[in-house]
Amino acid sequence: MSSAQGARARARIEVTAAIKDEARRQLAADGATKLSLRSVARALGMVSSALYRYFPSRDDLLTALIIDAYDSLGEAAESAHAEVPEADHMGRWTAVCEAVRGWALAHPHEYALIYGSPVPGYSAPETTIPAAARVGLLLIGILRDAHLGAGPADLPLPADLRPDAERMATDLAPGLPPEAAVALAAAWAQLFGLVGFELFGQFHGIVEDREPFFRHAVTRLAEGVGLTRP
Repeated sequence: MSSAQGARARARIEVTAAIKDEARRQLAADGATKLSLRSVARALGMVSSALYRYFPSRDDLLTALIIDAYDSLGEAAESAHAEVPEADHMGRWTAVCEAVRGWALAHPHEYALIYGSPVPGYSAPETTIPAAARVGLLLIGILRDAHLGAGPADLPLPADLRPDAERMATDLAPGLPPEAAVALAAAWAQLFGLVGFELFGQFHGIVEDREPFFRHAVTRLAEGVGLTRP
């Protein structure tokens, strides 16, 4: 690569980062529904046509922000998970859950973008799936390791749910029994429900000491998927 090409590549990276930083600022101020390329271009002193060379549409910009948010959350969860001994399944589970909460409290507007109300007129493309799956894959891996080791506790499963449970296990969590796949899907939803309730104010006047409450709740979730303390 020539020096001129290298300079252009660096400039593109810098401008792309500036565009996304301004978009995040506007998300925090006005929400995703009011985000527009024109407003971002105006704030950066760019003409709209120049910004379109980086992001052809508002949806392309939203997709980039969503992937960045999921990746940032995934990195936080993976880093916390790596600090816990592999054999400590409950500790790994708790570390991931607490990392999700910590990231959300530190990045409330990005959390709202990926786990809040859908943006009208926007449909996330499949390119967001790998980043969105990072936390879920960690939880699947923890439960799979527990199942292959001492084994999780018995998990009841209604007969009418078994076909869908078997599909979930095959498609989303190979190596887990259907009972565990269903329990994990429910726990995953409850984890983000707990975080969302805290972040969006539903616990005001109800739960005051949030950290021990959250830790207790995620322990109950772990027990619900069959994990036990070492």
